[in-house]
Amino acid sequence: MGNARALFLFGMLAMAAVVCRTQAAWGFALMILLVGLGLSGIWHVRIEGARNAARRGIRFYQSGLERLDGTWFGKGSPGTEFFDSHHPYAADLDMFGAGSLFELVNAAQTQNGRTTLAAWLLEPALPGEIVARQEAIKELSSKVDFRERLGLLAAEAQSWIPTETLLSWARHPRLLKSNPVRVTLFWLPWASLALLLAGQWPWCLGALSVQYALGRFYKRRVEKLTRTLGLVQHDLKCLADIFECVEAGNFNSERLRRMEGESGGVRASEAIQRLATLYSWIASGGNPLIAAIRGWFLLETQIAFAVETWRAQFGMMVEPWLRNLGEIEALSSLAGYAFEHPADPFPEFLPAPTPAEIQAEGLKHPLMAETKCVGNDGSLGPDCRLMVVSGSNMSGKSTYLRTIGVNLVLALAGAPVRARKFRLTHMRIGASIRTVDSIHEGTSRFYAEITRLGQIVKLAGQGIPLVFLLDEILGGTNSHDRRIGAGCVARALVQRGALGLITTHDLALAQIAEELRPPGANYHFEDQLLNGKMSFDYRLRPGVVQKSNALELMRSVGLDVTG
Repeated sequence: MGNARALFLFGMLAMAAVVCRTQAAWGFALMILLVGLGLSGIWHVRIEGARNAARRGIRFYQSGLERLDGTWFGKGSPGTEFFDSHHPYAADLDMFGAGSLFELVNAAQTQNGRTTLAAWLLEPALPGEIVARQEAIKELSSKVDFRERLGLLAAEAQSWIPTETLLSWARHPRLLKSNPVRVTLFWLPWASLALLLAGQWPWCLGALSVQYALGRFYKRRVEKLTRTLGLVQHDLKCLADIFECVEAGNFNSERLRRMEGESGGVRASEAIQRLATLYSWIASGGNPLIAAIRGWFLLETQIAFAVETWRAQFGMMVEPWLRNLGEIEALSSLAGYAFEHPADPFPEFLPAPTPAEIQAEGLKHPLMAETKCVGNDGSLGPDCRLMVVSGSNMSGKSTYLRTIGVNLVLALAGAPVRARKFRLTHMRIGASIRTVDSIHEGTSRFYAEITRLGQIVKLAGQGIPLVFLLDEILGGTNSHDRRIGAGCVARALVQRGALGLITTHDLALAQIAEELRPPGANYHFEDQLLNGKMSFDYRLRPGVVQKSNALELMRSVGLDVTG
């Protein structure tokens, strides 16, 4: 199309040079040239828009294919701004960062949507809310066109839309409130122009003086209003389109219809589009024609008053609008995950006041390619509140803990889980799997671990049942202190009604399961040495492991170890 426009331009000029012999003919040719360039320009813009939309569609579906074949790692949004090293499980269960659960499921393109999804992954929902989310996710999972349109509209923004700045701006007190002044600012420039054309110079100068004084008086507030919204006009347009897409959703589930009812009967798309139009007029100040008349007609001041009128009318509605949009995006993200994993069931939550319980069959890690996963069962409840998992290095102990933990996070957020079957009571999670030392905080790995264990023990006594996941517990101290400390921690947790798992290399800790009342259970992962190479089947087996592979692994990397 660009080549065709260039050929049209030069062709018309060449033809005019050959054919045109009069001024009227040249005028006619120029008119045809301008009209042709204008119409072809509009057509060109539409073609570019369609091309860009196609590219966004390709990226949208390519991302889905990458998630399905396991090549999504590091290609999405890691959500590192939500990471908190002191959270009870965020670091241990890979909630954020490259290859994290957030990167896998997130499809939100607004700041509110990202924040909402992150909050759902970090805090278990109430039982009734979980059921409502499950119904909404099931409905949105089948609405492929809706989720596609929502994703493509949001992708028009250069990056995720910073809706928090819009919310902060909407909450700010009004700076311009006088309606009489606004009316005066509108009519005074026209009166000045009429006086100028009528030759009434003294009156015209007087009117212009009043205009100038009013402009100077409101200048600082006007500049603050027109430059502190925090969203560019393009992002506002995208946000309006996203709201329009949601408003046309025609939802059936109670959770989604409830959010529709909280809009106050006002269409957010129309209101946000109106604000986008106002800021487009501000942005048009660079246009030479607009710049020529902006000062005389006090356009920037008049637009600032219009923006303040918008804030007075809709400012209080921005928060519920953005909250509902954030929840829609979070639900849509989890619905996309459910759509891409149709075999993953929604967990069944046992009714209260059932004692804390987890029953899992064929449990797999959601962040690993499904073809590479080995499913394992797990059972915790009143008759077995503790599983002690022993095994050699690289046999799958830590991964098993994370498998349980990440599936619990999905279940408590309302999403499906990677298992054949998953039944559980409502609970919260505490994990100590990836505790590390901190130079900035001046703490050793051991101190960081016992601090986390203390945090988990406190959580266990706060009403909601707790699932604890402790990897290589107290590995930073001697075997004597480790044995005593681990036993005390396990008893404290179980006595507070918690249930969970402990992994260990130290076989002396296997006795902890037998010392509890009711007793826990021992399980293990094992390995095989075949032709000088370690082999793992990652199957969970009952009992305590009977061998270790540490020396063989050391020899396999060239260390001279005898014994």
